[in-house]
Amino acid sequence: MTSLYERIGGEAAVDKAVDIFYDKVIADERISAFFENIDMFALARKQKLFLTMVFGGPSDYSGDDMRTAHAGMGINDDQFNAVVENLAGTLSELGVSADDIGEVAKIADSVRDEVLNR
Repeated sequence: MTSLYERIGGEAAVDKAVDIFYDKVIADERISAFFENIDMFALARKQKLFLTMVFGGPSDYSGDDMRTAHAGMGINDDQFNAVVENLAGTLSELGVSADDIGEVAKIADSVRDEVLNR
């Protein structure tokens, strides 16, 4: 059985997806304020490592856990959903199957409480 990482296209696909995803996020009025005054290059690098890990690829991620990384941000469910929506839209644009996008959504939902600090 192949990993989600392999099914979506490996490193090149994750790199491209993260770049497109952050363009969408920055343009999304629902969540763009969270990314003001952020080093987007560093954030994208961390996100690429994180997604590679959670999608079953080679793990070089050494960042904070989700609760720590998002502590004090005040993210709500609607904003969390906007992030997932942007990620799903990006993956769809890149030709990722609906089943694999559903798997990504499940992975995201599995950390919802940590991201929202509940």
